[in-house]
Parts: sequence; structure tokens; C-alpha cells
Amino acid sequence: MGDFRPVANGLHTDHPVPGLPFINDERLPLGNPDAIERTGRGQGEGLWGRTDPLPGGGWVAFTTEPKNRAYAWAVHCHPEHGRTVVLVTDSSWSGLHHDWVYGHTGFLYRHGGYWWDGTAWHRPGVVFDGAYERYDARPVQDALTVTAADLLAHPADPGKASIATIAGFTAHKTPLPSWRDHLALWAEHRRRVPDARPLDECVVDLKAPELQPGLLVDRAGLAKIANIAEEDLPDPEYEGHKMPEPQAHGAGGPLWSQPVARDWAEQHRREHGPGALLSATTSFDTPQPQGLVADHNRLTKVIHVDGEQTEEAAKTLAWWPAVSLTVGTQSLVPMSALRTTLVEAVLSHLATGVEKGRSGIWLGTLRPDVVKVFDWYVQRKPDHTAGLLSEICLDAHTRLDVDPQTVGQLIRRSLHHDSTLGEETIDALLDMALPPSAKSSES
Repeated sequence: MGDFRPVANGLHTDHPVPGLPFINDERLPLGNPDAIERTGRGQGEGLWGRTDPLPGGGWVAFTTEPKNRAYAWAVHCHPEHGRTVVLVTDSSWSGLHHDWVYGHTGFLYRHGGYWWDGTAWHRPGVVFDGAYERYDARPVQDALTVTAADLLAHPADPGKASIATIAGFTAHKTPLPSWRDHLALWAEHRRRVPDARPLDECVVDLKAPELQPGLLVDRAGLAKIANIAEEDLPDPEYEGHKMPEPQAHGAGGPLWSQPVARDWAEQHRREHGPGALLSATTSFDTPQPQGLVADHNRLTKVIHVDGEQTEEAAKTLAWWPAVSLTVGTQSLVPMSALRTTLVEAVLSHLATGVEKGRSGIWLGTLRPDVVKVFDWYVQRKPDHTAGLLSEICLDAHTRLDVDPQTVGQLIRRSLHHDSTLGEETIDALLDMALPPSAKSSES
């Protein structure tokens, strides 16, 4: 979920966000998405509006609020689960639009991106599945959906609450105290709405064991789960976007659920693990990709063998030629073209198998020369391994209708058969770098 947290609930929403005030939204033509769009679109400088149909039915609509242009209304109409009406900052509507229409992450968001699709709750999108170009959907264990009826089963006093108006509204920095009173006032207004959704079908919140406050972890805890030093985490001031959205905030800063922390650790390993796994130490005592180290050592030997250079001089003279082989856009070996050729070689093998009606182990293994090129490439571009494997899986899925798990099994069998990396290294590399959907349940 992007940084588009709602700042208020519309009075006519079916699914209130806990802690947020309710705002009178009667001016919005909530039954007409085109009219919502026209509220802002083309109505003056700084005003906008948009509506789109949803792939599974229903629609979304957005508009700048003309009476308070710092904010925008966002409306999601689900064909089965009713209407969500929230107020967001005018600068953040596009992120919510993307997630509602294209994100495959449901339509209700709670606790830092936990999402509900009308059937089940899932953890925030953290682990990216390149085979489908979307975040892996991971169900929440023992999730309990909390409805308005559940909350209003406890005493509440609507007389202590109020409905805000949009003119002059300013977002609250902290959740409203005694929010159940505001929920009770919202429920009173619904009694006057014909065919209002029953309160036991109005989803308000999520409860799950993993979200218990005492089980959340801070930065130090997240670093421990990821098995890295805390100082190696992204800087919160300059690289906060590289961290998952927190589930809560404590006195010491952001707090995450342990499953979200594990998901982040998995994604971090996918991005950085291959580089650490396929690294070596140069003769200058610095870490580099093992393929670059091998190229440097080989060129050093070639230069030193003529006897005119000392070994130290040969090391220095060999370094930049070794780098120029594979590093940079003008490298002597066209690495981008080599990657494309490698992808097409795997796809060609799969296409031949599909044409002959083969599947599973009957696809055979890749040709040894293809495996040799794979070895050579990943040893020099280890940090590109996840991207390479994702591209292969994505193309196999979109062009040949071959599922990612079949592709993952083919690559694993082929590397075990002909790779020189060693079985333990191969399994460690693929366990890190394959997209989630390409991994077998045993891996």
C-alpha cells in the first residue's frame, strides 16, 4: 500500500476507518461515478476528477473537494460489499487509485497496509512476484474481521460525538479519542438511509495474533529477523520508502508485525543475497562479484607471465581491463544483449516443449551451453539474478502460458545437471532469487 492513508471517513461509507472523524458527504453524488468525476474535473485550476470501472465489477471515483482543495474524496463501489468513502490528501489520490484499480490488494486497508478483498485478510504487499508483476498475496493467520456491529455491542454515546464539515477541515494528527461514540453517531445516521448495509456487514477492523502490541518489533527487531546490522537498514530520513509501512508507532519509532518483518527480510535477501552469495575477495582485499574477481586474476596472470611486470604492477594493470569486460553501458561484453539472449534461449526451449505437448520433467533440461552462459552471467551480475529469473518467468507466463513453478523447476533441474556453481550454491541462489510463485512447496 502506498502513502495514501485516509484522513477522514465519509458519512455514507459502509466501512469506516477506526480513529478517523466522519465528514458530511451529502454533497457528493455517491450513486453516480461520472458525476463525482465532474465535481472536480475541468472545474478550475487545481481541481480534478476521475472514474474507472473495476475489473471484477463496480467502480472507483475521485474528485478534489472544491471547498477544501487540500483534500480529495475517494469512493470505491464494490458490487457485493458496498461502498467505501474516504477523504485523502489531494496529492495522494493517485496511489490509492492505482491500488484500487491495478494493485490486486483488495480495497480496505488497515494497520499499515493489511488488506481485505471481501473474502480474506492479507499482509501488506512487501514481497514482489516478478512473474506476475505484483506483490505476493499472503493471508493473515487466524484473522478475525471486526464489524461495526461488533464494536457497537459495547456501550457508546453518540451525543458526545459530532459530524465534521469539509469547509475548513484539517486532518487530525492523532486518532480521535472515544471513537466508538463517533461510530455510534454514524450508525444513527444510517437508520435514515434506505437499504443501508447491515452493521454486521460493515467491516471496520482486523484482529490477528500477529498484530498484538506486545509482539510487534522495532528497527532493532526487524534487523535481527533480517539477520543484518541495524545500521544497515535503510535510513528512515532518506530511505523510508524502502521500509514497509509500520503497523504502529511507539515511543522509539515505527513498529512492525513479525510476519511483515519476515516478508521484508525475504525481499531484502532476494535483492541483496545473490550479490553476497556470489562474491569473492580481490587481490586488493575488496569484495567484488566472483566473476569479476576471476577475470581480474586471469588477466593479472596474462600480464605477469611475460616477466616484464612485477606481480603488484600486473594486478594494477589488469584491474581496469577486467572491469571494462562487463561493467558499464559500454562494456566489451554487451551484458544487456547477453541477458536478452539468455532469456530467449530459455523461452525457446520451453516453446519447443509446449509445441510437443510436454510438461514437467518431460520438458527435459536446458542445453549445457545455456547453463554455462547463465553461470557466467550471474557470477558477474549477481544482483541482477532476481530480475533475470523474474523476466524469464513473466515471459513464459505471458507468451507461452507456462506457469512460473514449472519454469522454476526446469531451471533448478538444469543447473543441478550442468552448472559448475555447486548444488548448495544453486539451491541457495534459487531459493533467494526465484519469484515466490516459481518456487515449489518443498523448496
